[in-house]
Amino acid sequence: MLADLRDALRQLRKAPGFTATAVITLALGIGATTAIFTLVQQVMLKSLPVTKPEELWRIGDKNRCCNWGGYTQGGDGDFALFSWEAYHTFRQHTPEFTDLAALQAGNAPLGVRPAGSKSQADTRNGEYVSGNFFRTFGIQPWIGRLMTDADDQDGAPLVTVMSYRIWQQKYGSNPAVVGSIYQINGHPFTVIGITPPGFYGGKLSGYGMPDFWLPLTSENTLNGAVSHLKRANSNYLDLLGRVRPGTNTQRLDAKLKVELHDWLASHVSDMEPGEKQLWQQQTLHLTPGGAGVADMRDAYQDGLKLLLIAAACVLLVACSNLANLMLARGLKERAQISVRVALGASRMRLVRKALVESVLLALIGGIFGIVVAYGGTRLILYLAFEVGGPDNYVPVSAAPSWPVLLFALGISILTGILFGTAPAWMTSHADPVEALRGANRSVGGGRTWVQKSLVIVQAAMSLVLLSAAALLAQSLRNLEHQDFGFDTRGRYIASINPSLSTYTPEQMEPLFRRIDDRMKQIPGVRMVAPALYAPMTGDSWNEGIRIEGRPEPNAKEDTSAGWARVEPGFFETIGAKILLGRSLSEQDTTATRNVAVINQAFAKKFFKNQNPIGQHFGIDRLKYANTYEIVGVVRDIRYMTWDYKSAVGPMFWPAETQTAQYDDPVFTDGERWSHFLYNIVLWAPGDPPGFAEKVRKALADVDPNLVLYDVDSYDKIVSADFQQQNMIATLTTLFGVLGLILAAVGLYGVMAYTVEQRTSEIGLRMALGANRRDVVGMVLRSASWQVGIGLGLGIPLAILAGKLMTDQLFGVSPWDPLMLVSATILLALAALVASVVPARRAAGVEPMIALRNQ
Repeated sequence: MLADLRDALRQLRKAPGFTATAVITLALGIGATTAIFTLVQQVMLKSLPVTKPEELWRIGDKNRCCNWGGYTQGGDGDFALFSWEAYHTFRQHTPEFTDLAALQAGNAPLGVRPAGSKSQADTRNGEYVSGNFFRTFGIQPWIGRLMTDADDQDGAPLVTVMSYRIWQQKYGSNPAVVGSIYQINGHPFTVIGITPPGFYGGKLSGYGMPDFWLPLTSENTLNGAVSHLKRANSNYLDLLGRVRPGTNTQRLDAKLKVELHDWLASHVSDMEPGEKQLWQQQTLHLTPGGAGVADMRDAYQDGLKLLLIAAACVLLVACSNLANLMLARGLKERAQISVRVALGASRMRLVRKALVESVLLALIGGIFGIVVAYGGTRLILYLAFEVGGPDNYVPVSAAPSWPVLLFALGISILTGILFGTAPAWMTSHADPVEALRGANRSVGGGRTWVQKSLVIVQAAMSLVLLSAAALLAQSLRNLEHQDFGFDTRGRYIASINPSLSTYTPEQMEPLFRRIDDRMKQIPGVRMVAPALYAPMTGDSWNEGIRIEGRPEPNAKEDTSAGWARVEPGFFETIGAKILLGRSLSEQDTTATRNVAVINQAFAKKFFKNQNPIGQHFGIDRLKYANTYEIVGVVRDIRYMTWDYKSAVGPMFWPAETQTAQYDDPVFTDGERWSHFLYNIVLWAPGDPPGFAEKVRKALADVDPNLVLYDVDSYDKIVSADFQQQNMIATLTTLFGVLGLILAAVGLYGVMAYTVEQRTSEIGLRMALGANRRDVVGMVLRSASWQVGIGLGLGIPLAILAGKLMTDQLFGVSPWDPLMLVSATILLALAALVASVVPARRAAGVEPMIALRNQ
């Protein structure tokens, strides 16, 4: 084996062109596959970086963000989020958990600055967790100490734990940070410790990863009357626990279901009429929690699987290409092989020698492939998360880990065997007499068929990749250029968070009037309209609708509708068309009746075949059905950033200038909280120079302490909503182009080798009267039927691939004829170009020279 290894190294050094071609081809194929596997391993296969993650179990089997009000959850009644009270019930009555921790399902926006500092607050992500959170995961502090149950008590001093990443990047690893007091949303918190490097919490997500962890009870201080802790039906916590060794998890699952029902039964008197009909159907599921709350896995698993298949197709094309190269090289050296056979070398000895060379070549390609994989992973991370900027931390690393290195090693060995076995076996069947008789005679038909079959495979796989790339690219264009129901041209969004300052809800309307007046002084600004959430910014509030004059709806009837509070002029600012009635105006004040504008979907769902103007509705309870009067119907606006294949759902917009009156404290608190608006939409046609900085200055003039995240064009906001689709489309296109190039190179290699082997035959044909055109036609016909068979096989495979990725497509058929024809024509043209050079070379053969060498 060592002798074979030394001989293989010597052979590769003697053929630097062949070696370089093979290594580059392998590096691209193995690197692409390894890059995708890096993401698959970290997003889908990796456990939390905690002690004994296999002992962790999660109560709940769905990922929901970020809160769910009420005593029922979803049509299937499957509880996945829990209230603070429900969490304590499980913790007190389930000794099978050595520890059961709770963590906030969403994140808490924080404004952080050192105590006594007058600088603008640094915007950070926070997460409320139970006092036993770090103990449950077996985490030890890097410095200082971590949170305990004593810190998570009403009246306890306010403390926080800082992530290692922020401590290192923001505060220069200064140990004096521990013990220091920081103002968080205007309240003094003591930093008691730093988490160890690599720990990111109990959830892997593509956004909002925590920079600070705060005790659950501190939410009472930060959020006051709207704190979730005060409401038993406010579900906003994910639950992860460490189960005692030897516990039967199936019995534990059954016990937790009983505990859920007992807790719900204790709140029947607090339930809404519909909830009383459904609470007994509620359930939950205990699931393995070693990976934590795998939010990113659910969001990216379909796309990563698709990319892994595409990368495998590229690798298959690369293997076919190299198999052809190895076969051609082996057949060219068949005289030498025949001598070895004549001297007694066994076929297994020849196969082993060829396989050692193939695997060595693949291992070298794998080493370079790791470099390609590192760069490819960085590209993927950029495509998937770059819009969020450097503060959008995602705990996914491009650096290869041991599982990734082992994968690269395994795929390299497998690749070497895959592309080396057939050529090794074919060349080992050399006929000593035939080979020694003449090195330039044509090879056996069986070997030629192997080469041509590999070209056919390459053509078929390349067509599948190109077709998939075309479908995904068209789908992305359809997504980005669909009719959103409003106009993004010349529009900008300033993202703010007034709740991080010292404002009260009652101060919001005067604040936004000052902002409106100041913004309109910026040259080029036509209109300004603050909103709770603007379209396509990622959120809205949601409530059940009750219509005046109608009975309580059936418990299973979906009466939900989204809503967002806006300033008068909002629809005009975003270019949304009012279809019926009027828009919100300055005349809608606290002294006038509460009004709302609804969309077409709202009118169709709740007022089918009726004129909705003048009708009244309210939220959640029948006694509030007279809260709003409908004054206008706006065209359907795409608001949410997911589920694009579904029609726009019902939605309504009340005015910031009005406040509804409720006799329930929970409704009153929610109504007050809804006046904190987070987006300011500005209409400034013509892309004014330096616009973002002018907006920043204008907001600072209004209030230098107002937290401003960013100022972006609406087109950039919308583009950010399609990051994942952009990543998948871009990478699939790269894989398609790579597959096309490899297929073209493979076809060129086969045709060039065929021409070389048929030199004598071509010379004889030309000596007998064939002209150059006949020779070119002969070579091109040989290439065209190989590619033609590949296309014939590739078209149904491409259609099948389209059907398999239907979920990734928008506005395009899985068997779209235009995309399929375009891919077919592109591959055919590439094949034609790859065949022309060998054909011209064949046409240039001199008959006398060819016959002399016969």
